[in-house]
Amino acid sequence: MTADELLQLPDDGMRYELVDGELRKMSPSGARHGRVAAEIVWSLIAHMKRQRTGAVYSSETGFRISRQPDTVRAPDAAYVRSERVTDTIGFFEGPPDAAFEVVSPGDTDTEIEEKTLAWVRAGTKVVVVVDPRTKTARVHRTGSALMVNEVIEIDDVIPGWR
Repeated sequence: MTADELLQLPDDGMRYELVDGELRKMSPSGARHGRVAAEIVWSLIAHMKRQRTGAVYSSETGFRISRQPDTVRAPDAAYVRSERVTDTIGFFEGPPDAAFEVVSPGDTDTEIEEKTLAWVRAGTKVVVVVDPRTKTARVHRTGSALMVNEVIEIDDVIPGWR
């Protein structure tokens, strides 16, 4: 399947991602997952209202991160610097500058690692994997990962973020 075909799918109430041309159905998230993802989006939006350095995208936004075969992923929250923001009705072309993934109870370590690596390989500058169960976040950058408990400093990716 291609990204264009994915975009044309009729709305059946489910969310999908496309991984190397393969359609993957996304299960609805639980209440805790949704609350944590919403708080991340809310925090990013509040920051953007003060700093105006880019745009924030929620989990409904697909990012085409590879072609032939196409891969379209949707993080729980994303940030894109102003100079890369586009207004399109299709999928965002390319990766976000920062992707935030919230771990769901049904997610396997393999699935989380696969998605994280896909973001980093596509050029996402930082991927933050938040685990509500353990109340931790893991920050991934090209060639490194850092475990943090409360404060995530990603000022080089999202200017002014504290």
